[in-house]
Amino acid sequence: MKVHIHTDRSAMGSAAAAEAAACLHAALVARGHATLVVATGTSQLEVLAALAVSDISWQDVDIFHLDEYCGVAADHPASFRRYLRERFHDLLPHRPAAFHWIGADRDPLAECQRLAGLVPAEDFDLVLCGIGENAHLAFNDPPADFEAADPYLVVALDEACRVQQVGEGWFPTIDAVPTQAISMSIRRLMAARTIVCSVPDTRKAAAVRDSVEGPVTPTVPASILQRHPDCRLHLDRTAAALCAGP
Repeated sequence: MKVHIHTDRSAMGSAAAAEAAACLHAALVARGHATLVVATGTSQLEVLAALAVSDISWQDVDIFHLDEYCGVAADHPASFRRYLRERFHDLLPHRPAAFHWIGADRDPLAECQRLAGLVPAEDFDLVLCGIGENAHLAFNDPPADFEAADPYLVVALDEACRVQQVGEGWFPTIDAVPTQAISMSIRRLMAARTIVCSVPDTRKAAAVRDSVEGPVTPTVPASILQRHPDCRLHLDRTAAALCAGP
């Protein structure tokens, strides 16, 4: 894991997007096609905004969606599909080769099976992600299943995760936050040539410390990133505040 600490979240987002664009360019040069997995949430705002205006042949990129709440319509204010449409998809200068949305307002298990049929047999070229306040990776809350082979899972959202969604302003109360989501599995997102993980904000500092410096354990889901051969972790100073440093 390579850790990069930036002065603020704007610098973090620009740097993470530049690395992401370079990874996609390399894949396009090597194979003429690329696969990208995109995340949502406040940690990805600056990353996606900068990546959307990068000089990339988007028409040759297949894009996958990392996670989505169960039972939430695509136009709901907290829907990750709406987030990605407004903050990424609709800003691209060209339509991507495909954008595989998670239709989590359908039957969740059937949707997981549908998505499994779309996921490529080979590794993704690039996964963009963040780390939750409870150290979740995608919506894999602790204790996360590191061994599940299915590419997408129906997962339960723990209280800490649901409180985070209220704190970030996506829902008015915890009772309004769904208790389940469809999430890409840990094993499948780890099957990426490169992972670019972006984490701003002091409220993530403990989760970052535990993920980077603690043992690899399902109780700290993002700690599995320590085992990835090419994970680039981008932090702002506040998110890195509790790390021991070099």
